[in-house]
Amino acid sequence: MGPDDIRSRNNVTVHGDGHRTLVFAHGFGCDKHMWADVAANFEDDHRVVLFDHVGAGQSDLSAYDSGKYGSLDGYARDLVEIGEALELRDAVVIGHSVSSMIGALASIARPDMFTQIVMVGPSPRYIDDTDYTGGFSRQQIDELLTFLEENHLGWSAAMAPQIMGNSERPELSERLNGSFCSTDPDIAREFAKVTFHSDNRGDLSRVQARTLVLQCQQDIIAPQAVGEYVHANIPNSEYRLLEATGHCPNLSAPEEVTKAIRDFLHPSR
Repeated sequence: MGPDDIRSRNNVTVHGDGHRTLVFAHGFGCDKHMWADVAANFEDDHRVVLFDHVGAGQSDLSAYDSGKYGSLDGYARDLVEIGEALELRDAVVIGHSVSSMIGALASIARPDMFTQIVMVGPSPRYIDDTDYTGGFSRQQIDELLTFLEENHLGWSAAMAPQIMGNSERPELSERLNGSFCSTDPDIAREFAKVTFHSDNRGDLSRVQARTLVLQCQQDIIAPQAVGEYVHANIPNSEYRLLEATGHCPNLSAPEEVTKAIRDFLHPSR
């Protein structure tokens, strides 16, 4: 595929002006608009890239292939291809939720392309294991996936408020629910299975990029113990516990997320 094809496939947009490029990657059930409130804050002094994973937003749905996207590696390959299409070097990938691991895999494949990573609510494994707390039992994950398969809209309506948190601001969960509901249900089901069955714990030690782990309080998807685990297992990482609650601070606390990213990118300021 040529650069234009790749940009079209992933609905890539580039804004802003600056020497450093920031690539914002959205999480499950979302699209690039979930980063809009944060990304806009960097356009004055950075080149800002937004994109949709194949199957999400305004991406090319015809490009979706169950085999390729049967693991997070397929999404990471897309991210690298986007970087190649834009001729990126020394860029920063800012990933929310599952895209934290997608960004990590892309940086492992191309450490020259992505030299810094910001992980917002990362989890290398969602299912509890021996000496590891992921936040869910296998039965809970199986029930969640069955619910999604049987009733996509019902799942979205039920899960959005729990994932978002911030019950005193129902407009936030409504925004997330709208994003969930607009996702192709067949692709959403497959992406959910890939996401919640993933295990990238062994990849963390391979990350060479300087990394910031942003952890929210009261996050039911990626509890605090998970963020601490990610930080402990990525060699060159920093950890920051936000005041924000829930799993989507890019929506609920964009200014706090912006400040945390800026502090990480420009520690001497």
